[in-house]
Amino acid sequence: MERNTEISRAVAIVGRPNVGKSRLFNRLVGRRISIVHDQPGVTRDLITAEVDEGRYTLMDTGGIGLYKAELTPKVVADAVEEQVGFALAAAALVLLVVDATEGCTPLDLEVAAQLRQAGKRVVVVANKADTEERDGLYGEFFALGFGEPVLTSAEHGRGIPQLVARIQAVLGPAPLPERDDGPRAIRLALAGRPNVGKSSLGNRLLGGSRLIVSEIAGTTRDPVRSRLSRAKADGSKATFVLVDTAGRRTANKRDTLDFFSQTRADEILAETDVVFLVLDAGQGVTRIDKQLAGELALLGCGIVIVVNKWDLAKQAFREENIDGFEDEEEFRAKFRTAVRRELFFLPDPPLLFVSAKTGLRAEDMLDAAEGVFRRAGTAIPTGRINRVIQDLMTKRPPRMVSGKRFKCYYVTQVSKRPIRFRLFCNSEERLEDAYQRFLVKGVHEEFDLAGVPVFLDIVGKPKQAGRRAGGAPVGAKEPGLVAAVPAKPAAKVVARPAPSASKPRIGKVRVSRGPTKPAKKSYTRWDKPRSLKGRAARQARK
Repeated sequence: MERNTEISRAVAIVGRPNVGKSRLFNRLVGRRISIVHDQPGVTRDLITAEVDEGRYTLMDTGGIGLYKAELTPKVVADAVEEQVGFALAAAALVLLVVDATEGCTPLDLEVAAQLRQAGKRVVVVANKADTEERDGLYGEFFALGFGEPVLTSAEHGRGIPQLVARIQAVLGPAPLPERDDGPRAIRLALAGRPNVGKSSLGNRLLGGSRLIVSEIAGTTRDPVRSRLSRAKADGSKATFVLVDTAGRRTANKRDTLDFFSQTRADEILAETDVVFLVLDAGQGVTRIDKQLAGELALLGCGIVIVVNKWDLAKQAFREENIDGFEDEEEFRAKFRTAVRRELFFLPDPPLLFVSAKTGLRAEDMLDAAEGVFRRAGTAIPTGRINRVIQDLMTKRPPRMVSGKRFKCYYVTQVSKRPIRFRLFCNSEERLEDAYQRFLVKGVHEEFDLAGVPVFLDIVGKPKQAGRRAGGAPVGAKEPGLVAAVPAKPAAKVVARPAPSASKPRIGKVRVSRGPTKPAKKSYTRWDKPRSLKGRAARQARK
């Protein structure tokens, strides 16, 4: 029995390369998602997004006919054609985008013939009609056989309201939003260097060829979102949103497209709950891996380290022993130790050895991500966190800085996901970075927060000197977080009359009354010189 793959209220954007599909996609969605560039063939994977106006799913596809135009390697072009086929099968409406400045081309006619065979409802969108002067080729698009086209300019917004009305007329009225009282979907992301197997792992988790996989590095450019769910042992379901990001490159190997791809990837990672940091089993931890891991640690998202291509290591031990290791278990233990040593600044994340090719422990990735997400939502009682911090400081007191020691007065948790504590102390300048890492590590071990980043917001005691008007301390980091200390009352100043010239001033100042005899120096028993030499040296010092 043939399976019906059509998704209710799904709209696919198709067309040949460089006709403005991605720009139209961003315009309809209302935000920048797909990367827009003048170079044809930028979009390769299938990009999806939910459109609030009309409540439908919009899909952006790669350009049809990439290989014929000799723009990309054949393996990538074939994968793009496969993604377009998936979109056509899943869509209820197809937007055929053409170039209003070039007219109807033979490739447009070929794409139209494929759509008629699929039996889909099609709306022709003549894009790049920025002005009325570009509407001259309007009549040529009737030859496509799908009725009156819609003239639009995705760059300037011309004709977009008419296109939106046309889409809503075909799809029908928008359904009412469904009530969902269950837990929200866990946002996951795959990050790593190019060609480490991120897309292959994504397809393994999704159970299909949803993402383009190629040996050519840099195939994935746009962040690709996919939704998946899995049943639990208790009968409930866990829902995930998986995002495959572009591979991280070094700065000297980036071009314009790589810059935009990595910028979009960074935006996605900042909104992610748990990130899979994918490593290559054959290369270990590289400099780019360290750089990316450091950036992830600052973002505040949970981390799971995934060592992909472990099937190659198992195969190597089956064929011949690797020098220096007795078996695979010893190699695995040494590999784990090396990863922990190189990525010591990460919050002790779970480490999995998987294979996207064979499916080795691929399902464990979702279990590990769900565990990290659950631990990131931990609420720690104030009394307990204070006891833990005091015990750590008693076990290893902080070092003296400028003759004074760091003191912690009070600690409280202020947020979850990420877990953030506010630590009130005598002076934030006396807390060294090394000692702060020691406290964070102790908190991780005490509360079992593997893979969860922990941040400390240090709030020092208000400065007493240099106060603002009204008693507000100068240099307070966050006004309102620290209670203002009332200013001490100023000392009373008694005004005294100016001294008169005719009458000498009396008081602490001695008034000279004429020449007097010099006072005779009297020596006490502790400053009486033992010799003239010692007396002369003492006078010279004075």
